[in-house]
Amino acid sequence: SFSITLKSGKYAGKTIGSLKAAGDNKYAGSITDPANDKTYSGKATLSGTALKMSGCVLGGLICKSQTWHKL
Repeated sequence: SFSITLKSGKYAGKTIGSLKAAGDNKYAGSITDPANDKTYSGKATLSGTALKMSGCVLGGLICKSQTWHKL
């Protein structure tokens, strides 16, 4: 398992996720939107230096996804 902590930008230092391994390069747990502190059930897939994260609320009615790249 691992936590996601922002290292730069407006929300630097803020922890926004806690994920556990759920298969080959796949993780599941919770992801928090740093702008509004809302927490979503989330999942992530790691591919090279890219981390694709997605999270949903209301049983999957509202979902967001983003791909982040490690610098």
